[in-house]
Amino acid sequence: MNRKKRILLKMNIVSLFFIALSFVSITLAWFAYSGLAKVETDVNVKAWYIEFQKDNSATSNDIIISLDDIYPGMEPSSEKIDIKNFGDSDAMVTYQITSARILDEEISVSDEDMVSLIDRLSHDYPFHINVGLSSSLAVREVGSSELNVSVSWPMDSDNDEADSQWGVAAFKFKKQEEEKKAADPSYQIRSPLRITINMRAEQFTDDVNSLDPKYNLGNTLLFDPVNNVRCSKISTTCLKMYVIDTANKVGDKTVTLMPDLYKAYGPSRYDNRLTTLNNAVANWQVPTDELSVEHLLRIISSDVVKSTLSREKLSDSIIGSMHLDERVYEEIDKAKDGKGYFTFDNTRNKMLVRNGCYWLKNEYSSTSGFAVQKYNQIKTEILGLDKMSSCNVVPIISVDKKVLEQ
Repeated sequence: MNRKKRILLKMNIVSLFFIALSFVSITLAWFAYSGLAKVETDVNVKAWYIEFQKDNSATSNDIIISLDDIYPGMEPSSEKIDIKNFGDSDAMVTYQITSARILDEEISVSDEDMVSLIDRLSHDYPFHINVGLSSSLAVREVGSSELNVSVSWPMDSDNDEADSQWGVAAFKFKKQEEEKKAADPSYQIRSPLRITINMRAEQFTDDVNSLDPKYNLGNTLLFDPVNNVRCSKISTTCLKMYVIDTANKVGDKTVTLMPDLYKAYGPSRYDNRLTTLNNAVANWQVPTDELSVEHLLRIISSDVVKSTLSREKLSDSIIGSMHLDERVYEEIDKAKDGKGYFTFDNTRNKMLVRNGCYWLKNEYSSTSGFAVQKYNQIKTEILGLDKMSSCNVVPIISVDKKVLEQ
């Protein structure tokens, strides 16, 4: 074989070697990439399975409130949607009113702040349209929440003029709709009331404005207020605490806690309650305050079926939306002016229920103070008790989240 042929053969063998090596490299790279892709899939992909249920059957995430008739003294109408989280991620649950019509009044939802709209529907008419969530958080795999809607029109709403005005308007609206149907059989009679509510369940995001899942209303933890530390076993200083903030956010620096009510402080007469309270928390190294009616109304108002205000000579009314401070104060004044009291469901608000009574921060009248007293196994009352009565006192504390997360 001459020299030229030997050189060509050598070059071909070398080329084949590099070609083979490149195929091996590409194959190895592909396997390496495939392996990483598999790992990424295993780590990052989570099941997202939220189901909205009505009467244990899956339903749409839109609720339409449409009543054939509304009138003073009507039986309250209510609807409940269960929100189940079967997935692997915590879900934040919210709702939004997407359209609203009352008789011929089309309410421009886009022009109203949602909190103001919810407040308006709950309080600004003699009839009350209330929407409430039992919890804004449905934790992964086992978590749930429920959205309740109620419509009511008390026979005696403490505003005879409004009752009469809207009662006549509702009657005329119904009559006009029937006349339109008689003139045109294809006409679809409108209901006097139509509200559309959209429910949403979104994956939790660690944003400063997001609700903090660690401090959701009713969550429990053990805390030692004497040493200002989180603790792990109940003792004379390590207490079971409940979160009583209704909307604690990730960006909030502190959280408000209430000791378990079966840890008794007192008893005391109303005028001596502060002395009793101060003695009980003398060694506590955290800011303290008294439990108040304002705290409780914000907590129990999410129940838009069973949390009510009762007053002398007036019909019971559902408390409704308490998102705005002025509404809270207005509701308290209604109770005091009407010699009234609030009631709430024991099962729904277990952390607020105890045998006996406990004082609240607010004065009811010159001779009585606001107190909480269990009425029976079904309900508890927030009412005015004679200041000479003996009730326990309830401290609440404000704790720095950094302390809780150490």
